[in-house]
Amino acid sequence: MLIGFTSQWAVFGAAGLRQEQVNKRPLFKAQQIKRGRITAADGSLIAKSVGTGSGASRQFVREYPLGELFAHPVGYSFAEQGNSEFEAFHNDALTGENSEFTTIFDELRGRKQTGNNVSTSLDPVAQQAAFDLLDGRPGAVVAIEPSTGRIRAMVSQPPYDPNLIPEQLPELNQDPGSPLLNRTTQGQYPPGSTFKLVTAAAALDSGAIGIDTLIDSPASLTIQGQELGNSGGSSFGEIDVTTALTSSVNTFFAKLGRRVGEETLYEYMDRFGFNSRPDIDLPSDQLSVSGVFGPDGDLLRDGEGVDIARIAIGQERLLTTPLQMAEVAAAIANGGVLMKPRIWDQVKDVDGRTLDSMEPSSQSNVMSEQTATQLTEAMKAVVNEGTGTAAALSGIDVAGKTGTAEVPGRVACEGLPNQAWFVGFAPADDPKIAVAATVECTDGQGGTVAAPIAAGVMQTLTGG
Repeated sequence: MLIGFTSQWAVFGAAGLRQEQVNKRPLFKAQQIKRGRITAADGSLIAKSVGTGSGASRQFVREYPLGELFAHPVGYSFAEQGNSEFEAFHNDALTGENSEFTTIFDELRGRKQTGNNVSTSLDPVAQQAAFDLLDGRPGAVVAIEPSTGRIRAMVSQPPYDPNLIPEQLPELNQDPGSPLLNRTTQGQYPPGSTFKLVTAAAALDSGAIGIDTLIDSPASLTIQGQELGNSGGSSFGEIDVTTALTSSVNTFFAKLGRRVGEETLYEYMDRFGFNSRPDIDLPSDQLSVSGVFGPDGDLLRDGEGVDIARIAIGQERLLTTPLQMAEVAAAIANGGVLMKPRIWDQVKDVDGRTLDSMEPSSQSNVMSEQTATQLTEAMKAVVNEGTGTAAALSGIDVAGKTGTAEVPGRVACEGLPNQAWFVGFAPADDPKIAVAATVECTDGQGGTVAAPIAAGVMQTLTGG
C-alpha cells in the first residue's frame, strides 16, 4: 500500500506537484541532491556541486569553475533561482531522476539520490577563441560539426558569471545589454546577404535555374514601389549564380526570388529549419524561431503579403538566429543533409558507467548532393576573391558567405547602422566545421567584422 500510494503521488501526479507554486518540496529536495558534473569535450569541468553542512542539513550548491566562458549555453542551476538552458533541459539526468520508481525504492532503502554526469561536445579552445574574438561586442558565434550535428562552440556576448546568479539575478534581468539572453538561440536578427545561400539552394535544387543560367543584374530595380539596389550602385549585366554570390548582387537575387516563387522558397526554408523551433537540447521556451514576422509577431507564410524579392536577399521582415544560419552552412557542408544539432555527448553514472550516448541523426534532406557541391564551389569563390576574403585560412580552403544587414532604426545600436554576418565551413572539400558569426551594432561590414571571427574559430577546430 505504501508503495502504491507513494507511486501515485511521486509518479502519476508528479507533473502537477512540480507545477504547484506553493509546493516547496522540489526546492528543498534540489538542495539535497548532488547534481552531476557537466564537462567539456576534453574533460574540462564546466559545472560541479559542492556540499555544505552535514547530516540532515547537508546541502549542495552549484559552482562553475570556468565562469563566463560557458555561461551560454550551459546556463545555471540554483534552488531559489531555478534552472536555465542546458542545466534545465538535462535536469533529470543531472539529478538522477531518470526513473521515478528507482528513486522510490532507493529512498525506502535509505539510499540518497545522486545525479549523473553529462559530457558535452563543446571544445574549450574553440569556445575561448570565439569568446576572445567577439571581444565584448554584442553578438554570437555557433560552430557545428556538419556530419554529426555536434555543437563545438556556442558563445553569446555580453556574458555573465553564473556563479553570481544568486546575488545578481535581479540586476542581470534589468541590464540593458541583456547578458542572460543566449543570442545564439534567442537573438533574432536580419540575416542580410547570408540568406542568399537559401535562395540559391532553392533555385538550383528545384531546377528554377542551372549553375550557368544568366540573369540580367542592373544597378537597381523598383519593387513594390521602392528601389532595391546593389552595394555601391554597381551594374553587373548578365551573370550566373556563382558571380552573384561572389559579389553579393542584390538585383540578381531579387529577380531569382521571384523566379523561384513564394511556395518553393518557403519549402526550402522549412527544410533548413526556418519557421519552427530548432531541434536542439535546450528548453523550447528559450529558443526563438527564424522566419518572416508580421507586425503582431506572428510568422508569415507564403501568400500572406510577403515581398519575396526582398526575402530572397535577406531583407523584408526576415529574422534569424545565429544557430539557424549555422545550420544553413552545415547542411550545405554535409552534402545537403541537415543533422539535428546537439550539445550533449554522454551520460555516465557516478561509478563511470555509460548510461546513454548521443547518436547523430538527420533532421531533413535539404537539397541534393549535386546542389550542395555547386553551392560549395560558389562559396569558395566568395572567400577566395569576393566579399569574404578576411575568412581565408592559410593552406585550407574555406567556403563562406558574408552579410551586412542595415538596422538604422534599432534604438539599442545608438546610431551604429549594421548587423555584420559571416557563415561558412572548412575545409571546403572535406568539411569538419561549419560556423556562423554575427556582431550587433557596428559600422563595419560582414566581410570585415564577422569574417575574421569565424576564421579564428574554424582555425582552432581544423588545425589550420
